[in-house]
Amino acid sequence: MPKDAQKSDTRIQKKNQSAILAAGLVVFSQFGFRGSTLDQVAEEAGMSKPNLLYYFRSKDAIYTALLAKLLENWLEPLRKIDPDGDPVAELLGYAKRKLAMSQNFPRESRLFANEIIQGAPRIGDVLRGELRELVDEIAVIIDGWAVSGRINAVDPRHLIFSIWAQTQHYADFDVQVRAILGDVDPFEGAEQHLEAMLHGLLTP
Repeated sequence: MPKDAQKSDTRIQKKNQSAILAAGLVVFSQFGFRGSTLDQVAEEAGMSKPNLLYYFRSKDAIYTALLAKLLENWLEPLRKIDPDGDPVAELLGYAKRKLAMSQNFPRESRLFANEIIQGAPRIGDVLRGELRELVDEIAVIIDGWAVSGRINAVDPRHLIFSIWAQTQHYADFDVQVRAILGDVDPFEGAEQHLEAMLHGLLTP
């Protein structure tokens, strides 16, 4: 086969894989893993089921690939906290990054929430391993800031839980939020509220 044709096939394969993952995200975030079918994913991707199975051998393979990419993106905002930065600004910046993820990637957030609700059968090891280790590292940083008097004393892990709850809620419960607020953009008010609350909680 000509070299150019091989490159073309690679581009097509990548395009099809991306289309399948995008379709899987739509379907799984709406129906959950158990409520979704390969037929639904294939239809959403605009391809036949046999063609889909050429790229991913099962529904589980698509779901696992989505979760792996999601976890990679999910941990990044927490890793960006700078121990040498201004504590309040660093924690507020983290909260704003999480809120932006809820605004820009709501389906990913709901996919993650569905996995957790099901008991995290596919990512439990990552939660107990990589995520816990990272949270422990950030907790040491937050405790250090508190001991030095740069922020008020807080339980660092519950602070992180609170930031998750106050940001991911806007994606996971989007229908409820918008039903109450109507035509108002929830994220403008959410950011202002988040900033005021964290400043009040953390500033000595």
